Amino acid sequence: MPDPNWVGFYLSRPVFNEAEPALILGPFNGKPAVVKISYGSGVCGITAEEKVTQIVDDVHNHPNHIACDSASQSEIVVPLLSGEDFWGVLDIDSPNLAAFDVEDQKGLESICSQLIDGVDFEAYCKVP
Repeated sequence: MPDPNWVGFYLSRPVFNEAEPALILGPFNGKPAVVKISYGSGVCGITAEEKVTQIVDDVHNHPNHIACDSASQSEIVVPLLSGEDFWGVLDIDSPNLAAFDVEDQKGLESICSQLIDGVDFEAYCKVP
């Protein structure tokens, strides 16, 4: 995986006065990002709905991409899953086209699986 220009987490949380949960920006490194993403919106929101990793080779040709950094060219979004429980996504952007492949997907899914086992996501994702 070449040098990413944005790496961060969006956590699934209930939103006051809304029927559906949304993805809320968690820890990240990169330029300021969208704070709330609805399920189905953007690559992260599609991942939240489908619960499968999304690889986008060219974000400028993706009809549902939400741009946070104009330098981003490609993106991978990995769901944070524990059994049937969905806790959020790991989102990584690259300034290079087609920067992510199946090997990256496998490695990141393994890392996310280990992360799920070691972090109490329920404490982070519930309404305070």
